[in-house]
Amino acid sequence: MGLDFTVVPAYLDTILIGVLWTIAITVCAAILSFFGGILLAVIALYAPWFLRLPVRFFAWLFMGTPLLLQLFLIYFGLVQLGIDLPAFVAGVIGLGLHFAVYNSELIQTAILAVDKGQMEAARTLGCSRSQALRKVVIPQAVRDVIPPIGNNMIALLKDSALVSVIGVSELTLSSQLAIGRTYRPFEFYAVAAVFYYIVNLGMEAVMRRIERKTSLSR
Repeated sequence: MGLDFTVVPAYLDTILIGVLWTIAITVCAAILSFFGGILLAVIALYAPWFLRLPVRFFAWLFMGTPLLLQLFLIYFGLVQLGIDLPAFVAGVIGLGLHFAVYNSELIQTAILAVDKGQMEAARTLGCSRSQALRKVVIPQAVRDVIPPIGNNMIALLKDSALVSVIGVSELTLSSQLAIGRTYRPFEFYAVAAVFYYIVNLGMEAVMRRIERKTSLSR
């Protein structure tokens, strides 16, 4: 009994591959959640009612159900409808849509907070409504919500561990594979925690840099 970290180096390549998959799924899902959040926000605020209602129902559904259940529905449920997605794609879609809904709520609030005179000025200069939104209103709104969206991205990184249940060999599942061969759970979960923390620090540094750049553009 006791701790024995000497078993870790033999499985370090497995762990590192898991880290790369974690970073890949986090980045892809973060991009989807960011642009998806903008799209959902614009539809919720400006689209005709027959588009707004499905989007509002979609947001209600994703905010009111667990992410784990959503991953199961996308990966296992869609197969019954003839849609067989790879585990990685299903994980990206599940994480991306889940956090897109939360980002959308932030962006909607920020859009409504932009001075209405900005839209009027853009329309006076000859911009259409869509051009004014795309070039004037949305950039200002997104700039104002970068910090809370950054917090969502950190949460997304942590929740990426859930995709292990649908077979994506990210950091958590890679650690479990090593544990299954060595029966040393504490050592490998501790190593996984260290790598999650390192990736988290890197993500925080990226978000701080983005925040600084957007603050300079005010």
